[in-house]
Amino acid sequence: MRVTRIATLATVAALSLTVAACGGGDSDSDGGDTGAGSKEFAAGSTMERLNQAQKIIIGTKFDQPGFGLKGLDGKPAGFDVEIGKAIATELGIPEDKIEYIETPSAVREEYIEQNKADIVIATYTINDKRKERIDFAGPYYVAGQHIMVRADDTSITGPDSFKAGDKKVCSVQGSTPAETIKEYLANEGQQLVVFDVYQKCADALASGQVDAVTTDNVILLGFIARNEGKFKLAGEKFTDEPYGIGLKKGDTAFRTFINDALEKFYGDGTYEKAWKDTAGKFDENTPTGPAVNRY
Repeated sequence: MRVTRIATLATVAALSLTVAACGGGDSDSDGGDTGAGSKEFAAGSTMERLNQAQKIIIGTKFDQPGFGLKGLDGKPAGFDVEIGKAIATELGIPEDKIEYIETPSAVREEYIEQNKADIVIATYTINDKRKERIDFAGPYYVAGQHIMVRADDTSITGPDSFKAGDKKVCSVQGSTPAETIKEYLANEGQQLVVFDVYQKCADALASGQVDAVTTDNVILLGFIARNEGKFKLAGEKFTDEPYGIGLKKGDTAFRTFINDALEKFYGDGTYEKAWKDTAGKFDENTPTGPAVNRY
């Protein structure tokens, strides 16, 4: 009888240990999300696909201080990158499972259409022409086109300074600023110089090959900060540029998901922290998150 009782007690103890190891009691039942893979999304949605794959490909810029700049460690950093990380978190994807690819202005729509990028967050101005090919979530920030010149240049005071036809201005191929500045040029063929990335424009300005660089104000502030004493802004911003997050055309559920996430970031401090840690180093005025466009 004593042997039987000992065996029974051993069995009960083993069962207790098994329950504790497998379930941890009921502690998880009310705990909500327990990790990257535990989120649930509608069957067949892009959100479910990305969550199950535990990977997302984000297109961004690699040459824009404050928004997307590739560092010595080979990883991009900036406000756009931080917004991308926050969206990945909402999808249940850890930071180390994000793949960043460079998406210069001229290839952004193409990369989305060809599934080379799941989303593109790359100082990407929302406009009707682009919306013919892709969809946008956001905007999440409103920039403004501006002009950067050498620090000792007083001859350029704004876009009207190019109307005389004797000044060269640089921008990036396929960008909104490159198209907008054409309105102020007397001779586009001789005055407008375009490269694939803005760093080449900054280099051309420093060497005297061009007289100015034009793109969005915060991007230019980044170049000014990195090249202390070399460059300055001329005049005031002359456009509003709403930045959006590019995604596959017709994926309404995914666009809604990202818009919901952006609104969450505005309220929970994620947006403010992302700004202060990145572009806020060049512009200390933390922007208010703009109303998203749920078209």
